[in-house]
Amino acid sequence: MTKKFLPLSATALAASLALAGCSTGTGPGSTGTSTTGAESSTTSAPASSSAAAAAEHNAADVMFAQMMIPHHAQAVEMSEMMLAKKEIPAEVTSLATKIKAAQGPEIETMTGWLTSWNKPTQAPSGHDMSTHGAGGMGGMMSDADMKKLDAAEGRQATKLFLTQMIAHHEGAVMMAKTETTGGKNADAVSLSKAIVTAQEAEVQEMQALLAQL
Repeated sequence: MTKKFLPLSATALAASLALAGCSTGTGPGSTGTSTTGAESSTTSAPASSSAAAAAEHNAADVMFAQMMIPHHAQAVEMSEMMLAKKEIPAEVTSLATKIKAAQGPEIETMTGWLTSWNKPTQAPSGHDMSTHGAGGMGGMMSDADMKKLDAAEGRQATKLFLTQMIAHHEGAVMMAKTETTGGKNADAVSLSKAIVTAQEAEVQEMQALLAQL
């Protein structure tokens, strides 16, 4: 294939998905948290409760969403590459389908949180995502990595995808665990725990598939 990837292709994809997510106006960030006192001072209790719930977040929650959106976006992009290839084992295409189906909606969910928190859907310009926090933006593929996956076919593509996605998932798990321990927003912490559970299981699945090649 000859498709050319720009260095910020994952970020660009995240931005386009973020626009779709912004149009919904609803999401986990606006539900699931009770408040006291604030809603009694207004005639619109549901709106007040929603606003109070949205306010219950900290810097860790914001960074988690801002970092995980492009991280997820790259996983979706990698999965789409595999789904466009021929002669890929059914187990691998099934895994790619599952990753795309899970992480696409999570991008929209996290975009909704950032919008409700009045925060940008991308990290500040110039922020080095590869060095954020204890685990950083771990597992992100470089432009060269993405070009290699795009050009590969058959068994080579399968092996490369599994190897890359294992590293990608391990990075996401580290980021999610940082949110689990440092986050404040209940929905964000809940998602971080779900990411750890799902992606650790997928890492084991991919390691088993890789061992069969």
